[in-house]
Amino acid sequence: MKKIAFFCIPAHGHTNPMLPVAAEFVRRGNTVRFYSFDEFENKIKAAGAEFISCDSFLPKLTMQEEAGLKNVSTTEMTIQDIRITLSMNDFLEKEFKSFQPDVVYTDSVCFWGKLNAWKHHVPMVVSTSTFAFNQLSSEYMKNSPKEMADMIFGLPRVSGELKKLEPYGYHVKSALSLVQSDNDTDSIVYTSRRFQPYAESFSDHYAFVGPSVFSNVLPEKKKDRPLIYISMGTVINDRPDFYSKCIDALKNLNVDTIISCGNTINREKLGILPDNIQVYPYVDQLDVLARADAFITHCGMNSVSESLYMATPMVLYPQTGEQYAVARRVTEIGAGIMLKDDSSGGIRTAIQKILNNKAYGNAAAKCSADFRACSGTAGAAEFIENAPHSSDGIDIIGELNKANAKFQLLYWLGVIIAINLMGFLVSWKYVWIIGIAAGILTSPIGKAIQKRNYASLTRGITHSRS
Repeated sequence: MKKIAFFCIPAHGHTNPMLPVAAEFVRRGNTVRFYSFDEFENKIKAAGAEFISCDSFLPKLTMQEEAGLKNVSTTEMTIQDIRITLSMNDFLEKEFKSFQPDVVYTDSVCFWGKLNAWKHHVPMVVSTSTFAFNQLSSEYMKNSPKEMADMIFGLPRVSGELKKLEPYGYHVKSALSLVQSDNDTDSIVYTSRRFQPYAESFSDHYAFVGPSVFSNVLPEKKKDRPLIYISMGTVINDRPDFYSKCIDALKNLNVDTIISCGNTINREKLGILPDNIQVYPYVDQLDVLARADAFITHCGMNSVSESLYMATPMVLYPQTGEQYAVARRVTEIGAGIMLKDDSSGGIRTAIQKILNNKAYGNAAAKCSADFRACSGTAGAAEFIENAPHSSDGIDIIGELNKANAKFQLLYWLGVIIAINLMGFLVSWKYVWIIGIAAGILTSPIGKAIQKRNYASLTRGITHSRS
């Protein structure tokens, strides 16, 4: 039997999919020590794992830092992860020496889990709570100008914090190297290869195990009238304005509606509720989705996965770049529509479109069958137990990078030749036009060539890999 150390950040969307895996390990007779935070203690103990509280290592936040975390600031989250890693250093030094884990299972953005696995030379498997993102699948991300500015202007602060890790034996090139998906790191992804964008570009170090859930409930959609479920997740859910518009949109429709709004909203702000609408702080989401005919969602990966697992089509209302990537994939498989007009009328129209077109439900049901055919938590546990893994397949990303380097060399060599020919044969006065045109065209031409190379490399590769 093995000893497995679990690490995760204090976030429901990252912790929840790890819990069924922990329970599976315990069922197999392994020892699981889960380093987490007090709000998750009961859930972790219910899974049978040993809970280790890390709350005392959380830094005290200024009002500005707290606001940044609530707004899902990449810069602020990165800085706080680094600071937590430093504050936990001495504690985890002792833990790794006393517990001596055989393998570390850590969330993809939990720096202290990753860094200590590397530092103490323990095999590591990464828990990927959303899609696996590399240079191809990252194209699905649609960061807002605000998010882009946060990342760009936050780089000096992040770089300054990263330098503080070096004296403690943590060697990091960049924050990106801590969170990016590469083809050499063993990783669990809680979706199927069919749903993962550019799945062929990920090596055999990736196990696509499907949604990690406790429920054995099957979808059951038969009832007197449709059920609509609405939730904005556990992070950006303080949206009484949006919930009010949903209530107004659905109050006169022949549907039942359940809204899960978290505990940050004063229910009285929503006014007197119509008879067909119920509002709760929390619900058993899988149980509700098993009966729901449509789900208005913020497009967190867990929520979307659970919705598709229960064959429920969606009205998609993403709030972050990562959520937009998930929403885009749902539209591609035909299991949902984007909510482009979030007025009461727009919400009503979107719901009616989902309910009146069986194609959305059929697409969700097809994805449900795909998810349920995956190896699940048993497959995840087996993969983690046998880490580290090797991969004999083609490293598609590596091959694409080589091809791109060759293209860039030849492209700019051609540009230099064209500039010199124009200068000597025509005039040096206008050669700058070639340089500007070349700079503008390099990206679209490069992407077109990369797309062609990707198709060539993946031709013949099937989705048979588990």
